[in-house]
Amino acid sequence: MRLLLVAHDPSSNTRAMAEAVIAGAREVAGEQVAIDHVRPLKACAEDVLASDAVILGTTENLGYMSGALKDFFDRSYYGLLDRTDALPFAFYVRAGQDGTGTRRAIESICGGLKWNLVQPPLICRGEWRTDFLDDCRELGQTMAAGLDCGIF
Repeated sequence: MRLLLVAHDPSSNTRAMAEAVIAGAREVAGEQVAIDHVRPLKACAEDVLASDAVILGTTENLGYMSGALKDFFDRSYYGLLDRTDALPFAFYVRAGQDGTGTRRAIESICGGLKWNLVQPPLICRGEWRTDFLDDCRELGQTMAAGLDCGIF
C-alpha cells in the first residue's frame, strides 16, 4: 500500500511539518505501507492513482491554498475524476489567519473528486508553535495506521 503526501513546504517551518507527517507515518507503518512525499509542482494524477490514501499539506496564501497545491489540482483533476472515488484523504493547513477559505477550497475540490475525508482537517493557526509538529506527526501516524490495519 502507498500513502502519498502532497505538501507545499516553502519555509523551514512548513518543511518541518511535512517531515513530521512522514516521521509519524513511518513510526506506525508496517512493511506493507510505503510513504512518499511529492511536492505539488511535481505531483501528477499518476502519483495519486498509484496511492491508497493521500495527505495534502499547504500554506494559507491570501485566504486560500497555496498556488502550488492549486496547480496540482488544476493539472490532475480530470485525470482523477471518476477514477479515485472514495480515496481516503486528510489535510493540514499552516494558516497565519484562520484557514477557513483554504479548508473550504480543499473540501470543495476533493468533494468533487468524491474523496473520503477520514479525519477532521488539521488547521495550524496563528503564530508558529512547535506543537504543530506533534499534531502533524499524529496525522501521519493515523493515516499510516489506517492503511496498515485495513481501516481505509
